[in-house]
Amino acid sequence: MKCARLIIMVLTLGPAIFAQEMEPRAYSRAPVGSQFIVFTYAYQNGDVLLDSSLPLRDVSVKLNSGAMGYGRTFGLAGRQANVSVLVPYILGRATGTVFEEQHEVRRSGLGDVRLRFSTILKGGPALSPREFTSYKPRMLLGVSLMIVAPTGQYDPRRLVNPGSNRWAIKPEIGLSKPSGRWTLELVSGIWIFTDNENFFGGSKREQKPLTSFGGHVIYTIRPRMWASVNATYYTGGRTTVNGIVNEDTQKNSRIGATYSFPLNNRQSIKVAYASGLTTRFGGHLKTIGVGWVYAWF
Repeated sequence: MKCARLIIMVLTLGPAIFAQEMEPRAYSRAPVGSQFIVFTYAYQNGDVLLDSSLPLRDVSVKLNSGAMGYGRTFGLAGRQANVSVLVPYILGRATGTVFEEQHEVRRSGLGDVRLRFSTILKGGPALSPREFTSYKPRMLLGVSLMIVAPTGQYDPRRLVNPGSNRWAIKPEIGLSKPSGRWTLELVSGIWIFTDNENFFGGSKREQKPLTSFGGHVIYTIRPRMWASVNATYYTGGRTTVNGIVNEDTQKNSRIGATYSFPLNNRQSIKVAYASGLTTRFGGHLKTIGVGWVYAWF
């Protein structure tokens, strides 16, 4: 039973991948009334690192995910604010060896919907498009709240599910400091999870908060064309299944790069790459992603 529980924990890695995300310019300025739709695709593959004493080895995952999102900027108490929603679809495969026996699981389906609200507390007044063109960039201080709702496909009889069957929220604070064409961004947040009361076989799965720290160095090539180098570190997230504490506290880091270029006044393409730098427990993954954005007033 213990061995079965361990492989279940590994193969439910997919819904937890969002903890590793890096998103530069999450607190950038935009005029009130801006709207956008986005379509993204990402491919992730790599190994899952576990305690060497466990009878589980050679665990790897391959994940394909597509998402559609919508966002809008508005004024809130004289400050710039934004709300967005993202609906993902996940197709993945996980393999591993348990007691010299190879196991493979494939799944596909809708993932958990993500809602995000953000506002700029300092350096981001609510501006009309006309006012926005003449406003001089300055240091920004913003906050956001991400909510992941348990709307994805989930079946407690299955080892792997696109959905996680629990709520997750992430309050975050971000600082953005421009200097000529360069911008330095620093962010820090914490993922807080509710319990999954109907884990595999009717078990109860709990997870401690997962704290993240990130930084982005961004260079603006020309208006709406930019490139960045990204890094993140996250720690915590130890899990408990039916009261049994697992030794799976994460202390991991990732690095990556992003390039965004405009197709015309309303459309742009963003390409991103990320890779695990250090991994104590969890996924040591490489990620390649591309997104198409259509924006208008």
